[in-house]
Amino acid sequence: MTIKEYFASRKQEIRDSLFSLEVKPHFVVVQVNDDPASNAYVKGKLKDSAELGITAELIKLPESTSEEKLLSLIKKLNKNQEIDGFIVQMPLPRHIDQQKIKLAISPEKDVDGFHPLSSLNPCTPQGIINYLHHEGIVLQSKNALVIGRSEIVGKPMAKLLLAENCNVTTVHSKTLREDMERYVANADIIVVAIGRQGFLDESFTYKKDAIIVDVGISRDENGLHGDAVPNLPVGLQTPVPGGVGLLTRLALMENLIKIYERNHN
Repeated sequence: MTIKEYFASRKQEIRDSLFSLEVKPHFVVVQVNDDPASNAYVKGKLKDSAELGITAELIKLPESTSEEKLLSLIKKLNKNQEIDGFIVQMPLPRHIDQQKIKLAISPEKDVDGFHPLSSLNPCTPQGIINYLHHEGIVLQSKNALVIGRSEIVGKPMAKLLLAENCNVTTVHSKTLREDMERYVANADIIVVAIGRQGFLDESFTYKKDAIIVDVGISRDENGLHGDAVPNLPVGLQTPVPGGVGLLTRLALMENLIKIYERNHN
């Protein structure tokens, strides 16, 4: 099943499960930027919410908003019992400390799963694991390579793959090319999230049944591109666009529903 088919099927399941609820899950997005990619993500999240019957609200603040004012808003959202969960869309303006904002969000309302005390996982890694499970891919004892070590994708992705009993290696921008080639050639699963367009290309050797999950996304005059060039000689490669972005949006809605069920049971 393609990711688009899986996305549509899973959304229908969620829509059906929420249909009869008198009180719908209540979700808030706080945006303090006018970044084109963020605008697209927020639009997608609000669209998903509307289609699923989730009550969603966008609070869009000017980029000049102070850190103090944003922290004050987060405090109010934390206390608002009518709101099940909320996110603060990244990136934030440079004068606002992203880590401080992530820590200010109550773990009980942290739909993104970024807070260290949150019971939920970050959406992109969790969405990827969910899709691999759905496709019946056996993860135990597979050699998994994570390219990138960010707090949002790379590190939690490695942690979740370890929890699936994979043999996990993390490489990054400082890894020597010759080492990178060796790790790629030996990998059964490659999650690339390094932010470099076309980083994985035909110059690398791959296992013929390898799985490449492309988290990267960049834009130029020709459209959107991933961290891997399309149609590499592997068993499965997720597309860009129409790939991991959809899995992330799906996992976000699933995280919200987990919070809702915890609040209403």
